[in-house]
Amino acid sequence: MSITTLSGTREETLVRDRVRLEEPPLYKVLLHNDNYTTMDFVVMVLVTIFAKDTEEATAIMLRVHHQGHGVAGVYSRQIGETKVAEVHQLARQNQYPLKCSLERA
Repeated sequence: MSITTLSGTREETLVRDRVRLEEPPLYKVLLHNDNYTTMDFVVMVLVTIFAKDTEEATAIMLRVHHQGHGVAGVYSRQIGETKVAEVHQLARQNQYPLKCSLERA
């Protein structure tokens, strides 16, 4: 955009389009119930991998047990994928079939 002033000089003003940055989508990391993984192991996973205190981990574990699944945490996609991989690796090391998945929040 250009403007001519009273003195006859020409001034130019740069106009910037505002770019709106969007927050990345969040994903829920879900733990799924099975008939073999112990409740203590699920609590340990929640404390170790998801940094939950024992009380919160126990509440999530009971939700998994009674409702079939529970939300361990909500993260960006990359962090959520890493958490899922960590859960599966720890479960395999301890010979449990604990299933963990990622779902858009």
